[in-house]
Amino acid sequence: MTFDTPIGEAVVDTVDPQFVELAVEVFAMLADPTRVKIILALAGGELSVNTLATAVDKAPAAVSQHLAKLRMARILVSRHEGTKVFYRLANEHASQLVTDAIHQAEHSLGQPRHHTIDHSGH
Repeated sequence: MTFDTPIGEAVVDTVDPQFVELAVEVFAMLADPTRVKIILALAGGELSVNTLATAVDKAPAAVSQHLAKLRMARILVSRHEGTKVFYRLANEHASQLVTDAIHQAEHSLGQPRHHTIDHSGH
């Protein structure tokens, strides 16, 4: 659908430019395959650094660097339990962004699997 009217401009005008800049920073933070995999892994709940490292098939030290960046961007939160550090998503938005990006990738390849999944449990 294409609009030759100022509708698009009206939508743009309702968004604070500061939020546009922050949104760009979020997209930049998620523009890394390891970080996308971390977000996907954490969609199921809180995980330790070592569990995440196994899930994304990377060394714990490398995963820790990614986790620190995601935490500083307020995408993740952490908690300490003894010597272990656990991470979880700060909210559902990063997970939804990654899920939507995966769905867009499926469409780009002409293979939108998410449209063919049977959600009835059958």
